[in-house]
Amino acid sequence: MQKGLLAKKIGMLSVWNDAGEQVAVTAVQAGPCPVLQVKTKEKDGYSAVQIGFGEIAEKAVAKSTKGHQKTAKEKTGKFVREAIELRDYATDKQAGDALTCDLFQAGEKIFVTGTSKGKGFAGVVKRYNFGGGRMTHGSKFHRAPGSIGNRKIPGEVQKGKRMPGHKGAKSATVRNVEVFRVLSDENVVLLKGAIPGPKGATVFLYQN
Repeated sequence: MQKGLLAKKIGMLSVWNDAGEQVAVTAVQAGPCPVLQVKTKEKDGYSAVQIGFGEIAEKAVAKSTKGHQKTAKEKTGKFVREAIELRDYATDKQAGDALTCDLFQAGEKIFVTGTSKGKGFAGVVKRYNFGGGRMTHGSKFHRAPGSIGNRKIPGEVQKGKRMPGHKGAKSATVRNVEVFRVLSDENVVLLKGAIPGPKGATVFLYQN
């Protein structure tokens, strides 16, 4: 069984554990995430719970999202995710119920998926850690990618060739992130270490 929650990254800070050691953590606002739809094996072919997170402007709501909101009686749906795959298990959750940060406990190991920070256009040295050429005077080859050609057969640049381009802004997952502390009253979860994305980014916390 998989449990998950959508959250907003607040930022990083330092806290102290019970042993008096300073620990770097990332604070995220985890939920509350209302249940928009409960999918069943009989009706949808599989079992899952669909949750939403973040308010969305009325004029920006799609018709499909309005259907979810009407059923769940919630104006939440900027981000929608099928967070919990029930498989053959039953659930007592219904549309309109809310999932909170109490879903997780301190000490648990979870996965965190988000979109990494965009770094803009970058060369091969920064993007792929290419060694480059000599930095000495007269070399004429420093940070350039070098030859990208091929022989007469196949006579084309191979797909996936590492070249300059946009760096970052891709889906990234950090595994086995430890839940350091859960602040239920504030809907905040402190995660040990760093997670993908800038401040304010939406991330998905889940246990596989």
